[in-house]
This record gives sequence, structure tokens and C-alpha cells, in this order.
Amino acid sequence: MSPDLWMLLSFIAFLAFGVPVAFALGLAGAVGILTGLSPDMLATLGTNTYNGIAKYPLIAIPLFILTGLIFEKSGVALRLVQFAQALIGQRHGGLAAVAVLVCLIMGGMSGSGPADAAAVAMVMLPSMTKAGYPKPFSATLIAASASTAILIPPSIALILYSIIVPGVDLRALFAAGLFPGILAGLVLLLPAWWLARRNGWEPPTGEPRPPLWPAFRQALPALFAPVLILGGLRSGLFTPTEAAVVAVAYGIVVGLWVTRELQWKHLWELIGEAAVISAVVMLIIALAGIFAWSGTLLGTFRHLAEWLISLSDNGTVLLLLVMIAVLLAGMLLDAISIYMILMPVLIPVMQHFGWNPVWFGILLAMNIAIGQFTPPVAVNLLVTTEAAKIRLEQTVGWAMLFVATMGLALLMVAVFPEIALWLPRVLGYELG
Repeated sequence: MSPDLWMLLSFIAFLAFGVPVAFALGLAGAVGILTGLSPDMLATLGTNTYNGIAKYPLIAIPLFILTGLIFEKSGVALRLVQFAQALIGQRHGGLAAVAVLVCLIMGGMSGSGPADAAAVAMVMLPSMTKAGYPKPFSATLIAASASTAILIPPSIALILYSIIVPGVDLRALFAAGLFPGILAGLVLLLPAWWLARRNGWEPPTGEPRPPLWPAFRQALPALFAPVLILGGLRSGLFTPTEAAVVAVAYGIVVGLWVTRELQWKHLWELIGEAAVISAVVMLIIALAGIFAWSGTLLGTFRHLAEWLISLSDNGTVLLLLVMIAVLLAGMLLDAISIYMILMPVLIPVMQHFGWNPVWFGILLAMNIAIGQFTPPVAVNLLVTTEAAKIRLEQTVGWAMLFVATMGLALLMVAVFPEIALWLPRVLGYELG
């Protein structure tokens, strides 16, 4: 059996036996070295592990994770909910619209779907349940809406994509993700509004709309955060990595002196929590470096890419096959693992068919976003079902509805690339 097959089959076997993805990647890479190269080359494992994470842009990942945790602790989500309720008012589907809107705004601060889902679920679930929404529906809607966080800048997934794919401008990716992210959120509103009217959820009670101006004033510090990040990037005031530092500093100021719900002792705890989450991400990236190095030397990724290209001469057909494969992977793996495993194979395919790397990156991110609320793994759903105190299997029907809905948004971006590419082109970013 060829070393290629030894490496790939060992990786699948490790996953089947429940080995965590990070260690499965590292061990499979070691198997590839032993079977196809030389046992002496195992001495390079330490160097390749270090090289996997010794990249300056990766500093942004733990900082944006910390930003999301700080804003969550600062009571920002509650103030955003109050502002959205004042904006939308009471009507059928009003609270569902509030949940989607708040998820979109929170995604512009955290860049993480699970963090977004946790913050919004804790605030929205009690009021949605009181208004008559079934808990499985509410939990699934919030999980689906929170998945847009990996599209709306600053997105941790897009940061990683820009590092893996050579020559891609992260600022262009951030700009390209904005409209597809908003589109993905808006399409979720359609079934939510229709179901609320059809089932009589949230019947109007005649209560007056909350005052808009006070609610806006309370939410203004939170609304300014995405403006600060994106405005600083656009003006050239700071780089994407420096933007993460600015976001943390701004979040601390808001929490300590504006909302006054954050204390210094909380900050130390949040730094520890962010360190733990970041360590998991970095461990996957580091050990995936062994897998990538071994696969590159053995030619494994080149062989897989050639096999994919041989399936069809039609770029549209192959793009459809790739999207299906990424969707299936998204049901089982997190975004970081998917990028580290699949991108070495997909980059040659993308180059062969001349797909724009920025547009292709957004399509992958939208597909992975759908996977975040699609069972059996569904990391966002795990967070919201825990908050709602319900079982994951109770949400499957609703999840399939929102998968189909967000799939329409994905199809629109695939058919009309300008939805993603118009804004970075207008801003003058390099599209690759």
C-alpha cells in the first residue's frame, strides 16, 4: 500500500477510534513520514509543529476570542436586544427578527459562532419562550444566525483562510464576507416570520414600543465596535492583527467604564478562558502542520487534487461536488480542522479552474457556517440546546429547514459572485 494511503487511512482510523482531530492529524502525518520517507525525519516534528503556528497573523485569533468574551461579560448582548426590540417593535416574528439582528451585530465583535450563540441564547431564549416560541425552534434559529459570525468581519475562519491560501488579502476577505453574512441572516428571517404568523407565536399584546433613543444610546458602544474595527482597517490606521488589539482595548473600556458590568477580577478570568479556547485552536493548527508537511512531501495532496480534477472538466459540476464535501465535513468537524485538512487539496483545484480565491473563500465559509448548526456535531446547536435545556435531536427538523434556507443564500453567492466581490473591489483591495 502506498504511503499516501497509509497516511489517509490512518487519519480516518484515528478519527473512528475517537482520537481528537488535532492528534489524529499529527499522528497521521507521523505515519506518512514513517511509511514514505525516513524514520530519521521524525526529528523534524518539533520544527514543523512550531512552524505551523509561528505566523504573525495568527496572533489575531486569541485576541478576537478574548474580545468576544469581554463583550459577552459586559452586558452588550442585552443592550443590543433592547435596541433591536425598540427598532422592530412587537409583531409576529418580532423577537425572531431581534435574535437574528443581534447575532449579526455580535458576529461583528467576536468572529466566533459558538461565542455569538452563547451570548444571544442566554438573553433571548427566556423572552422567546414566554412569547410562545418552541424552545427547539428558538435554539435552532439562534444557532443558525450565530453561524454568520464566521462570515461577518472580524472572522476567525477568514483569518485562517488568508494564512493558508497564498496571496489573499485579509482585508479583501473581511469586506467580501460582509454582504454574504448579512444575506445569510436576512434569509433566515423569512421562514421565522412565516412560521410565527402561521402558528400564532408572539401575538401582539398592545404594549407600547420601547423608547428608541434611550435604547440606541445604551447600545451605541456596542454598535461602534464593528465600525471601529472595519473603519481602522479601511483607513490603514492599523493592520488586521493590530485591529484585534484595538478591539480588546475597546471592549475593556466599554465593560469597565461604560456598561460597568465588567470588573478587573472578571478580566483575569476571561483571559484564562480565552487562553484555553485559543490553545485548542492553536493545537489543531500546530499538529496539522505535521500532516500538511508530510502530505506535501509525499505528494498526497497533489494526487488528491488531480483525482478531483479528473472527475469532471466542468468547473460548475466540480464546485458543486466540493461544496457538498465541505458541507458533509462541516457536520462533523470544526472550521479550523476543515481548513487545515481540505485546503491543501482544494488550492490546486481552485487554481486549475481559475476560481477567484476571495469568492471561493467566502463560499467555503458559508458552507462551514451551515455545518455549525447541522447535526450530528453542530457546535452552535450544542451551545444553544444546553442553554435551552433541551436535547439536540429535538432540533433536527428545524435545523434542516434553516439549512435549506441558508443554502439558498449560498447558491445566490455562487451564481452571483459580485455579492461578495463588489465591496472589496470598490474599496480597492486586491482580489487575487
